Amino acid sequence: MRNVGIIMRRELASYFATPLAYVFILIFLVLASLFTFYVGGFYERGQADMESFFGFQPWLYLFLVPALSMRLWAEERKSGSIELLMTQPVRLWDAVLGKFLAAWLFTTIALALTFPLWVTVNYLGKPDNGAILAAYLGSALLAGGFLAVGSCMSALTRNQVIAFILAVVACFAFLLAGFPMVLDLFRGWAPLPLVDAVASLSFLAHFESIAKGVIDVRDLLYFAMLIGFFLLATTIALELRKAD
Repeated sequence: MRNVGIIMRRELASYFATPLAYVFILIFLVLASLFTFYVGGFYERGQADMESFFGFQPWLYLFLVPALSMRLWAEERKSGSIELLMTQPVRLWDAVLGKFLAAWLFTTIALALTFPLWVTVNYLGKPDNGAILAAYLGSALLAGGFLAVGSCMSALTRNQVIAFILAVVACFAFLLAGFPMVLDLFRGWAPLPLVDAVASLSFLAHFESIAKGVIDVRDLLYFAMLIGFFLLATTIALELRKAD
């Protein structure tokens, strides 16, 4: 874990050493505000909650998180710095986990900077702060899931644009997994357990459950297993492509 911590700190520092961190945070905050106040009708709803904010989080992450994750490994492989990294006394898993945790912490920092909206909600009314806190947790877990998927896609190619497109498509598939139009493709021929399994893969279903203030162990396990699976897939992909 010491190596993981070192890599995480180095990667996190590299974000703020370039304009990338500030541009990402600015775009995230501006878009989150636009969706909350103009599209979500924050004031027009007349309710002291943050539903109009969290309701658009998955779709905001769908494009912003892959833009962040596409550089995790594609850039390393293109520049050849991954070979230098592998000569260091660290395991590949340490590097994968360290880089992922740095990106996850960075997105969590961006999410935490939306706290003025929480303050505003408390000023205007008496919201259920426990439910809001749970929604923040769900949003952070959702970002982690998107990042894990994006990390795996980034490990499959040297091209950041291709990594971005692959990550968007994969994350979009996970978002739509519980929608009727997707499940209808399976209901005609697949057994019911398989249809239920596809529906259970939906990002939205698990996120919305937590966002309502219900912290179910099954939802937490879903995100933990999803992140673990795609980080393991990232490690395997990098191992297989060492010779490329």
